[in-house]
Amino acid sequence: MISYELMEHSGAETFDLKKMIADYMEGGLLDNIIDMFKHDESLYVYIAALLTDERMRVRLGATILVESLAEQCPQNIPKVIPLILPLLKDQNPVTRGDAAYLLGNIGNEYVVRYLEEIADDEDTNVRTIAREAIEDIRSASKSI
Repeated sequence: MISYELMEHSGAETFDLKKMIADYMEGGLLDNIIDMFKHDESLYVYIAALLTDERMRVRLGATILVESLAEQCPQNIPKVIPLILPLLKDQNPVTRGDAAYLLGNIGNEYVVRYLEEIADDEDTNVRTIAREAIEDIRSASKSI
């Protein structure tokens, strides 16, 4: 279990909070990380870094983290959108696809125009994910 005291981060401390979160996530402590993010919105700034981490388990955990936040803290999820949007222009197609997937999962109509920009991406998977995300968002907004 992660002690919240470890999370007290001041300029005097030298450990890298982002690295600690990613390392704990890779170690399988995702439930603890989700709980931390639910209780401390200031941690949201690390979401993009987690989504672009070189370790697959961290990237997968970050995806699950955002999905969990969308479900459990829907009032806060709009704060995540500006952190994910820049990833749609990342040079790595996996990152672009993951970002498109998450934006579709979040379901905010505002992001459709950004997803449309990559709906003709050079990467087939990114194109498919972006188009599905657009479709999911539009379908959800029609059912409301």
